[in-house]
Amino acid sequence: MNRNHFSFVLVTSFLIMTAALARTPAPPGAQVYIVSPKDGEVVQSPVTVRFGLKGMGIAPAGVDRAKTGHHHLLIDVVKLPPMDGPLPADAQRRHFGGGQTEARIELTPGKHTLQLLLGDMNHIPHDPPVLSERITIMVE
Repeated sequence: MNRNHFSFVLVTSFLIMTAALARTPAPPGAQVYIVSPKDGEVVQSPVTVRFGLKGMGIAPAGVDRAKTGHHHLLIDVVKLPPMDGPLPADAQRRHFGGGQTEARIELTPGKHTLQLLLGDMNHIPHDPPVLSERITIMVE
């Protein structure tokens, strides 16, 4: 492979990867919120968290459908993850890529924060991010 051909392949690959991971625009006025539990509520574990969404629809991860996304629940996250790439998946950042609109989660006794962040088909936050208010709950 000559140098020009190699450069062409490299640049083309980069452009394809960048386009595939470009942030999806959020519709104006789109909002995600936690239906329950309510901010300040005292609950028992496991906790059922119900997700709400206005101005957009839900689609599973990997499904390319305009004005849709899927939920990610941030648990006790102090610093938001970077908004320009796929969201990490771990105990504090739970993915609901199947299109789920609620989840039962086990939490230890004590104070916890919950926040929702909508991700696009590639788990990348929309532009601008569709992010709920952070709520605080107490688990007995």
